[in-house]
Amino acid sequence: MRIDLLLCRLRFFKSRSLAQRMIAQGHVRRNRVRVTRADQAIFAGDVLTLPLGASVKVIEILALPIRRGPAAEAQSCYRELDAGASIAVADIIRRPLVDQFEGNTHT
Repeated sequence: MRIDLLLCRLRFFKSRSLAQRMIAQGHVRRNRVRVTRADQAIFAGDVLTLPLGASVKVIEILALPIRRGPAAEAQSCYRELDAGASIAVADIIRRPLVDQFEGNTHT
């Protein structure tokens, strides 16, 4: 199944064209490798990394959906990996920067 179609059917994106745009911009990863083509095949067992709002979601594909059905049906086709450890981008931005040269006596 094409990755753009899968992301639309799993309800991560409202439309297939939006999924294609995010893929073309290099925001989606499959098994830790950046995906830039929407026609790349996805199989059960693949791990996808997706940006969603201000956070990043890592999911494992359990089954390929046959249609864009209700949310419960879509959620049964994948499982979230490290759901409790997902880091929000907004939290990273809000963290104070640590001076990397702190304590360095050489100038």
